[in-house]
Amino acid sequence: MGNTSSMLTQYDIEEVQSHCNNTFSQQEIVSLYQRFCQLDRSNGGFISGEEFLNVPEFAVNPLSLRLLRMLDGLNFKDFVAFLSAFSPRASLQQKIEFIFKVYDSDGNGKVTFNDMLDVLRDLTGNFISEQQREQVLTHVLEEASYTKDSLIVLSDFVKILGNSDLKMEVEVLVD
Repeated sequence: MGNTSSMLTQYDIEEVQSHCNNTFSQQEIVSLYQRFCQLDRSNGGFISGEEFLNVPEFAVNPLSLRLLRMLDGLNFKDFVAFLSAFSPRASLQQKIEFIFKVYDSDGNGKVTFNDMLDVLRDLTGNFISEQQREQVLTHVLEEASYTKDSLIVLSDFVKILGNSDLKMEVEVLVD
């Protein structure tokens, strides 16, 4: 799987399937591999952040720069694992863990008020003022029994989002 010009073997497909907790079928993995090969313009077996920005849906995402931190230099297995959070077969836990990583910009396992404010800023742009963002975020935190000084860890995210019906899905077209 290191060289994108090679074909996937049955063993490779099963290994990737296991790596992503069976969130994609074997046919979907083959389709994802074809897309990976298209994105890997250098044929090095890895996708750079610059190559990801060639995907129009990704380039226009307000969180694209934040996501690039998670994406740059992914091999095929990690590419599929990244996308698995968007599978309809992904568990709520997998989706929450993904969202937590988006908010945890420094990877220290803790999300601060400023981390959340940065994401909110990315999502809202110039549509609301900084003061309005802070007020909204403070209110949301208080509703969940947290304060501006709280350090949110993954278990807190699970507690907050655990009863939600998160819809983070992407369709994988199968040839």
